[in-house]
Amino acid sequence: MRPDYRANRVTRLLGCAYPLIQGGMAWVANAELAAAVSNGGGLGIIAAANMPPELLEKELLKVRTLTDRPFGVNIMLMSSTVEDVLGLVEKYRVPIVTTGAGSPGKVIDRLKPSGTIIVPVIASVAQAKRVEKQGADAVVAEGMEAGGHIGEITTMVLVPQIVDAVEIPVVAAGGIVDGRGVAAAFALGAEGVQVGTRFVCCTESTVHPAYKEAIIAARDRSNVITGRATGHPVRCLKNKLTSRFEELEREGAPIEEYEKLGAGRLRAAVVDGDVEWGSLMAGQSSAMVDDIRPAAEIIEGMFSGAEKVIRGLRPDTDSGR
Repeated sequence: MRPDYRANRVTRLLGCAYPLIQGGMAWVANAELAAAVSNGGGLGIIAAANMPPELLEKELLKVRTLTDRPFGVNIMLMSSTVEDVLGLVEKYRVPIVTTGAGSPGKVIDRLKPSGTIIVPVIASVAQAKRVEKQGADAVVAEGMEAGGHIGEITTMVLVPQIVDAVEIPVVAAGGIVDGRGVAAAFALGAEGVQVGTRFVCCTESTVHPAYKEAIIAARDRSNVITGRATGHPVRCLKNKLTSRFEELEREGAPIEEYEKLGAGRLRAAVVDGDVEWGSLMAGQSSAMVDDIRPAAEIIEGMFSGAEKVIRGLRPDTDSGR
């Protein structure tokens, strides 16, 4: 018998059928992807990132024409456009906001009074405790297996520590791509999952086909972490760009050199399909992505797969083992 996720705190909080949040991937997570995930029973997210306000407004208007289900916006707190994003979230009554790259205190103070649900993405116990005190409704505990900007702790050891440290629901992220990952997240105490890389390779994703093919071709050691020297490490697929970043680290180059090299590289990968000098942000789970399917099919497969794993792990009711 299929589990009834209506009893799950994450689905009750977010209003979706499955306890799944789509990652807020800059240049990737647009209205089309968010709507596809929401229509598939998860929570779709539009990534505000450094998006110009007029473009974000168009995306917010578009997503309403593509789905009547809950969706969210991811706010990158280090962005220079944060104030504009907050204004648009208020104007269009966005029901759910996820945050990253900074303290969400001002976002919580400004949006929660109007009923917006706030779910910060965090990478340590200290961060989780802090945002819970600030009034977060749940947290996404993201391990370093994830793509893009990452922390220093793996999902396997981060999630149970966060679960033990806070009372609010915990959503696991980093390295989750199939039913086995979902089942493992539940076993660690999480009540939901956030998935990013897998949705880059879904039918509705508008990412350049060359980017998708790079993920599908990835193997277990195709990832690399760059930018440690800047204090903001990033996980990507290996290419000429990451090799040059590694050279800068060995040379002890100033931060300005990293910033100059990285400027515009994510857009080059996502929009233009530059797989050599573009920033192919993707998690270690890339090695387990081998096809392109509709978002709804991916979600259904993940949860049906998790249910099979969980049933298989249950003791034999007749023998008691």
